[in-house]
Amino acid sequence: MIKINLPKKQSNNYIKNFFYEKGLDIIIENSKKKIIKNQPFAPNLNDLYRLYKLILINKRLTILEFGSGWSTLIFSLAIRELKKKFYKQASSLKRENKFELFVVENEKKYLKISKNRICNYNKIYKIKDPIKINYNLSNVEMTTFNDRISIQYNSLPTCNPDFIYLDAPDKHSVKKSINGISIRHNDMVPMSCDILKLEYFLNPGTIIVCDGRGANASYLKDNLKRKWKYINDQENDQHIFCLKDLIIGKHNREHIEFYRS
Repeated sequence: MIKINLPKKQSNNYIKNFFYEKGLDIIIENSKKKIIKNQPFAPNLNDLYRLYKLILINKRLTILEFGSGWSTLIFSLAIRELKKKFYKQASSLKRENKFELFVVENEKKYLKISKNRICNYNKIYKIKDPIKINYNLSNVEMTTFNDRISIQYNSLPTCNPDFIYLDAPDKHSVKKSINGISIRHNDMVPMSCDILKLEYFLNPGTIIVCDGRGANASYLKDNLKRKWKYINDQENDQHIFCLKDLIIGKHNREHIEFYRS
């Protein structure tokens, strides 16, 4: 049986102590800053804590992140923690990109910020075995999927993730228009179709998390064709999907057993 484990709710003090213990005082300090136009968003401690725990308690091995930011640092730490604990156990699994993070970003400056942030953390704490991070810069443009207007990244990395995080792009950075329509209008919302195009490559057990983006989550929910469990986590403003299709062969079964063990 394929299932998804959700993190337990924790107090603000508990979450702050978690970040202090990880040497992430910088995240706590930045979480207090006000939002400034054209500057990276202040980190949300509860969101970042939940993402870290989602990776750990579900033991996912390959992350594809749409967008970059504080979450990129958190994902890198979560995968490194899993690698330390389960490298030997996972070594027999047939998966090419075990314990790797793939980041797709359309803003060069934000990709550079994320890279530098992780490099600085690894340098300060003398991390000698950082996980492999694959950074991908790609434009985003208007397109159609099944005759419905949407947006897409022009270039995606070749990987088959078992955890996908959708938190980008910013709608004002999307290029072109379709039939005169662009989501750069203030009343429009992002509507990414990239995951829909990847759906039939994904293995049962794959988890998708949409950070907010309720309209995009509805679009995914209505257009995904396989058997997905959907959770609308209104309290944390997250939309979570887990692929519960029938297990497809020996290697996928071994992955599911690893997740559950």
